Amino acid sequence: MEILENIAEYYDEIYPVTASKKNFFTDELSSYPMPVKLLRIGCATGSFEHQLAKTGIDVTGIENINELLESANRKRRTQLMSIRFFKMTTLEMGRFLGKGFYNVISILDDRIIFTHDTVLLRKLFFDCKQLLTKNGKMIISLLNYEKYSSDSEIELPEIQTLRATLYARIVTEADGTKTLDQQLETGNGKTMDVTVAAPVYPLSKAELETFATEAGFKDIKCYSSFDRTPFTAQSDRLIAVLS
Repeated sequence: MEILENIAEYYDEIYPVTASKKNFFTDELSSYPMPVKLLRIGCATGSFEHQLAKTGIDVTGIENINELLESANRKRRTQLMSIRFFKMTTLEMGRFLGKGFYNVISILDDRIIFTHDTVLLRKLFFDCKQLLTKNGKMIISLLNYEKYSSDSEIELPEIQTLRATLYARIVTEADGTKTLDQQLETGNGKTMDVTVAAPVYPLSKAELETFATEAGFKDIKCYSSFDRTPFTAQSDRLIAVLS
């Protein structure tokens, strides 16, 4: 299992829906006629997707962690919104979702690194390209992993909220594979495992651009934040828009 149930209660605090994120997506979605069709890969608790659906966006979310998916479905207050969540992996989506259907596909909150080798990443980019409309785009957010040391163990920036702190490190195993350990420390000092030796692939900007180009994306824009600050080698995060 990639993400354990321990994070479900705190997920929306660790990965909040910020004003800059909402504005960024509003701008990116505005070029399509309503209802815009959005697919979120790794939708987690679905908080952002519910906010988008309230504005008339047609939203599909896929998630393979039961606890997160249940949280997303509990948020549905009305059947009138065009929003649905499915338990599905990226390996399955090419078979079960409609090709040429989605205007925008997003993979946020570093979830792309759980696609943990280059063969699967190439398939992911290719499948996303096939699911998009002719003028569709893909939005990815993740850490700028090129900024961190190439040592066998990398401590990632901690994420602190009012109730908890998320600690993470990536370890290079003897066979060269990389695994992610995450721990959540709550305000009362209790520590819980979130991921334990989960296989990951810390995707670099250069590799992202290569996989995107191979899949048929023609234009790649990179930012360091949802405020559209230009990306540099020292940026903490990478926001990529592929079209």
